[in-house]
Amino acid sequence: MCRLFALLSNQPESAEPWLVRSDRSLLVQSNVTPKTAQRDGWGIGWFDDGGRARVVKGTGGAFSEPERFSTAARAAQGPLVFGHLRHASNPLNLPPEKLIALENSQPFENHTALFGHNGMIPFPTETRPFLGVYEPKLRGVNDSEVLYLLLVRHAEETGDPLVAYIHAVEDLVRVWQGLKRPAIPPFSALNIIFSRHPDELWAFCQWTGDHGAALIDPGRRYYEMTYATTPHRVIVGSEPFDGERGTWKSLASGTYLHARRENHHVEVTVGKVPLPNALEIGPPPT
Repeated sequence: MCRLFALLSNQPESAEPWLVRSDRSLLVQSNVTPKTAQRDGWGIGWFDDGGRARVVKGTGGAFSEPERFSTAARAAQGPLVFGHLRHASNPLNLPPEKLIALENSQPFENHTALFGHNGMIPFPTETRPFLGVYEPKLRGVNDSEVLYLLLVRHAEETGDPLVAYIHAVEDLVRVWQGLKRPAIPPFSALNIIFSRHPDELWAFCQWTGDHGAALIDPGRRYYEMTYATTPHRVIVGSEPFDGERGTWKSLASGTYLHARRENHHVEVTVGKVPLPNALEIGPPPT
């Protein structure tokens, strides 16, 4: 169970206030309690002036190397910045020395795209054939990387990340159905931040089951994403990055956010993911 951060701004700026300095920054979220510490890796990604994705990663908790994390946060100057804290899932039952590695830390990138995921897909091996020509591009053993390349494949084929996300969900459900619908669902959560270039941001929120409360705010569900907007920027995360009530809106299960830079502003659209009824998997009961 990881933590996500994404910023899209109408002009290049630093994400350091939310990554490091705010009272609920990503750095603060990395070690709220010993039990919930995000100790399995971290990463900060952005697009440089040439539009190429860049990423700095670590294999431990951001709280265990705050100076390096803060240095990376200061270096991440751009209109789009991602941050990720890893609390590793382990559906393959791997030993720690294989599970924890730089290639398994997020965000993932392929020079022209950035991706971060919070959640687990429990059948990554069975999902790999759905990657097609992208399967050889796997670098690590993180189930989230399988999901990343699945989304990239469909985005390349359709040209539309929303349609690509729907196709990815369909594939995960097909895998689950092919395994005779085991008790474990096809995913715990598909909370995703995704971008193909520095002018756009996509966020998707979908989860199954009850996973308790958020790290900092007990009134929020763990997988309930959030966002805050101004005419000049949008910030998306796993939970609010400060305590300003009324600023942060909920991105509930089954919804998406699309933001784009346009006419010196950031235009934001939020809507329901149009999944076929047979694929809709609702949030935990309230």
